[in-house]
Amino acid sequence: MSKWVTWVCALLFVALISTAPAYANTTLRVIASFSVMEELVKRVAGDTVSVNVIVPRGEDVHRWELTPPNVLALEETHIVFYNGLGLEPWIRHVEAMSDDNLTLVEVAREADYTPLIISTGQYKGELDPHMWMDPEGAAAYIDVIAETLAEHLPDQAEVFYTRAEEARKALDNLNLAVKERLEGIPQTNRTLVTSEAGFGYFARAYTFAAQGVWGVNHETQGSAQAMAKMSEYLTMNRPRPPALFFESTTPSIHMDALSREASIPLAGPLYVDSLSGADGPAANYSAMLHHNAEVMHTALGGATAE
Repeated sequence: MSKWVTWVCALLFVALISTAPAYANTTLRVIASFSVMEELVKRVAGDTVSVNVIVPRGEDVHRWELTPPNVLALEETHIVFYNGLGLEPWIRHVEAMSDDNLTLVEVAREADYTPLIISTGQYKGELDPHMWMDPEGAAAYIDVIAETLAEHLPDQAEVFYTRAEEARKALDNLNLAVKERLEGIPQTNRTLVTSEAGFGYFARAYTFAAQGVWGVNHETQGSAQAMAKMSEYLTMNRPRPPALFFESTTPSIHMDALSREASIPLAGPLYVDSLSGADGPAANYSAMLHHNAEVMHTALGGATAE
């Protein structure tokens, strides 16, 4: 038996002998895998459902490792909403400890939304998991969340569906606002060069080209091959992008090196895999997309705001 399995078993044993059974309390308890999913779940769930998160804000969802508090929280959870499509490699450990009382919902795979294919990195050819970066993708997540909660609490189904409809309308308005803010960026400047290839859906929604130094899960982060490939791209392709971008959960050192080598300004951070803290520029989903649009608008030469 591996050390990890031994550790988890020990934690679960302690939890079982020191706490009441998970279903002794009738409150539906839900866990979201990361902060963006947490907010979308809370929009639908409201105050009648307990919603917690596994990966805290500011942490890298790809590289997270389950903590003892995560394991204990999962023991008392009824539903886990996770993105899936490989975004959370650690979810296999949750699957290993799950039983018939725990419902795992792979939201991105169940969402009614057209996926993109990963174009670079170790997972090239597989489905891109970052669907929430398009508000229409986030709206598809909202539908999955509402359906799942309604199945578990049918007496509150109408309330969940009402909140979901309100959330979809808010996402439609957000989509229009972001599109309007980005419209002034010249077509020749509409290239997003980022550390991770996490902007494919955003690029499709708002008519950009997207290039990532490495793939979607940092699997080749900072590798000489990935850096050399991007350096060649920046040297050979014209017109050159007005700026390069780094993300909030990724060290800026690699993009800074490319920026200095290519003499192209570096801008950021952009938020993708995590919201910011409550006092940061991406405290919620709407603020995250507005912030990203503003950074791009400034760095890529958008028209001056009136």
